[in-house]
Amino acid sequence: MQDGEPKTMTAVRKAVVLLSGGLDSTTVLAIARDEGFACHALTFRYGQRHANEIEAAKRVANAAQVTEHVIAEIDLRVFGGSALTSDIAVPKHADAADLGDGIPVTYVPARNTIFLSFALAWAEVLGACDIFIGVNALDYSGYPDCRPEFIDAFAAMARLATRAGVEGTSQLKIHTPLISLTKAEIIATGVRLGVDYGLTTSCYDPDEAGRACRSCDSCLLRLRGFAENGLLDPAQYIVAGAG
Repeated sequence: MQDGEPKTMTAVRKAVVLLSGGLDSTTVLAIARDEGFACHALTFRYGQRHANEIEAAKRVANAAQVTEHVIAEIDLRVFGGSALTSDIAVPKHADAADLGDGIPVTYVPARNTIFLSFALAWAEVLGACDIFIGVNALDYSGYPDCRPEFIDAFAAMARLATRAGVEGTSQLKIHTPLISLTKAEIIATGVRLGVDYGLTTSCYDPDEAGRACRSCDSCLLRLRGFAENGLLDPAQYIVAGAG
């Protein structure tokens, strides 16, 4: 470029990143940032039992210096139907090997459909063509809305539901970088990208101090992932026999 010539400005790519404050979504945020996206983080206060994850999401968003962090308020307790949004007990197990193959009671009906719909609306307002979500089809607890088929179907619907899709000016892409990774592989990816997992929480049934129970599905999968990497999980857990 010769002196005096105008510089060509590269447009910043915007992305909406669903951020729960858990291990997976925090890793996805790190991936989106590493790929050069200006990240707009979206967290939900939806009446979840483990509402301490919202504070974790705030910590993660602040540490990642996201462009914007929105906490959307919805209340799925009006429907219930899940151990996370009603008085149904959260199942506990002694080992990750004990987890079943069926859809557990911690599944929140239509949660990812609702979350992605909000993300789609915000992306359209932002003029963003990219949404990141931390769904996983391997080390997951049997949730039907974490499967590739669901993501593909939602993306197809989004192309029909937005102005940009109808006018053909852009096509929304839903990024699922964790969908085929084990929990150990997800953690290894995050560690490589410098993720501080001490900021995150994954437990479905924490105590009043926010300490993880160590025996719900999410805790067991997380602990196994760290162990398979030869690492200690920096999350705070309830100590057996302690108050």
